[in-house]
Amino acid sequence: MQYSKMFIPTLKDSPADAEVVSHKLMVRAGMIRQVASGIYTILPMGLRVLRKVEQIIREEMDRIDSQETFLPSVQPAELWQESGRWDFYGKELLRFKDRHGREFCYGPTHEEIITDIVRKEVKSYKKLPLILYQIQTKFRDEVRPRYGIMRGREFMMKDAYSFHTDDASAKETYQKMAVAYENIFNRCGLGFKMVVADSGTIGGNFSHEFAVLADSGEDHIGFCDSCDYASNLERAEARAPSPAQDTPKLDNLKEVSTPGKKSVQEVAEFLSVLPQQIVKTIVMDSDQGLVAGLVRGDREINPIKLKNLIGAEWIRSADPKAISEETGIPLGFVGPVGLKLKVFADREVEASNNFVTGANKTDAHFTGVQINRDFKAEQIGDIRMVIEGDPCPKCASGTYQVKRGIEVGHIFILGTKYSKSMKAHFLDLNGKENPMVMGCYGVGVGRTAAAAIEQNHDEKGIIWPVPIAPFAVHIIPTNYSQDAVKKASDSAYKILQERNIEVLLDDRTDRMGVKLNDADLLGMPLQIIIGPKNIESGKVEVKVRKTGVSELHDFPQVLENIPAILKDLVS
Repeated sequence: MQYSKMFIPTLKDSPADAEVVSHKLMVRAGMIRQVASGIYTILPMGLRVLRKVEQIIREEMDRIDSQETFLPSVQPAELWQESGRWDFYGKELLRFKDRHGREFCYGPTHEEIITDIVRKEVKSYKKLPLILYQIQTKFRDEVRPRYGIMRGREFMMKDAYSFHTDDASAKETYQKMAVAYENIFNRCGLGFKMVVADSGTIGGNFSHEFAVLADSGEDHIGFCDSCDYASNLERAEARAPSPAQDTPKLDNLKEVSTPGKKSVQEVAEFLSVLPQQIVKTIVMDSDQGLVAGLVRGDREINPIKLKNLIGAEWIRSADPKAISEETGIPLGFVGPVGLKLKVFADREVEASNNFVTGANKTDAHFTGVQINRDFKAEQIGDIRMVIEGDPCPKCASGTYQVKRGIEVGHIFILGTKYSKSMKAHFLDLNGKENPMVMGCYGVGVGRTAAAAIEQNHDEKGIIWPVPIAPFAVHIIPTNYSQDAVKKASDSAYKILQERNIEVLLDDRTDRMGVKLNDADLLGMPLQIIIGPKNIESGKVEVKVRKTGVSELHDFPQVLENIPAILKDLVS
């Protein structure tokens, strides 16, 4: 493509509202423009990248016998009401009525639509397993859209859905999908980790995220420095505490005065104890009512783990007013002894003795508290947040590292969550009716492109990985109006195109400084710089954008080597 014929509205300055590198550079490189909050027009240069990502996705989906379809973005409320998500999903679901007053939503995801199709068309086990996927626009009415197309309200996504006769078949497809996802992100040139994750509003009981490690990531990823264990921090397992070597002398329960001392630090200093000798009682609100979670004073409670432990649909921090009204206890002095709420304890609490808790009255705490003697927990489990340096739960020698990550893909085993509620049944070999076992698998197309920029850029601009670059080669003539330079540039352009190499020829009359700045901003993997002095000597300059290494090569012979150079950049 000739630069003069392509729409590339580059900018010198970043938009004032851009917080992350990918947002800044995609706007500056003329790839996207905002229409409304969280809604973007994808311009030609940006669309070339997204189409490359899509093609890689299609090839890997087709490789595992997944078939492409295209589902409607507008979905009737009746299907969401059948699944039970119409009221549960929340304000992120964009709802509206048509001219006849019928309720619809703009799909943030497509479990209901695909389940409806399959339940109508598939009746026998002979038609299963079945994997269908699409690449389509989604809409989620985020309360605070930001980071450009990385966290927009409208976004492009690949979502796939699988249907099976049993759990074993679902797990087999899940493993195939995990390999396909690894192939997708490897081919896109990303550094990523497959991590244990929470299923969130999608549902299901088994899921993994694919997270690109980047400082701008919204998620926190915990991973072992010795083995391959990795998890989103909200699901990262804590190693079970080691059993005590000696049985300690158990103190008696004693109430002590702690005037005005509410925080762990205040109580620890006042009573001359360590924070880990205190047990915090965190009251949470859930669909099951108010519940209390217990963790050591030097730990933080993990709401997702607590939600999963108690089997709640949702959980959040309780309002202090609601706590006071239901329990009659002021905030800062709540404790498990005599508490009229269901109590759930972390495993470290069970392993502790003689600890301090709130006494459920103003300005008072208990010392010498013992679980199972002074109070009972409904359940005991891993409900704390892990931190960097914690021991790995899967190997003997490793410790947790914590990094930021950008979620670019997510795979789930849904089980029968949707097939039961929506009656997506099949007849087995014996003619018995059973609910289909389902899986769900998503890739954020725009997120993948943005994540690639977060991992591949410098102070000058983008550094595209070869497989998803808008063009592989950028030809930059120093003076395109000069005959010898124009002839060599046009010749290089033609030869590379004939060899199916995507090439951008900067045929503008702008100053060389402008062209070079734009070339570095746009970030094509390889630049061929053609000037009158070098071409007179039969040479052109070839520059690798990633390394900045620039060398003179014989022209036109160097054009024979361009495919090999690009291949080396991929490997």
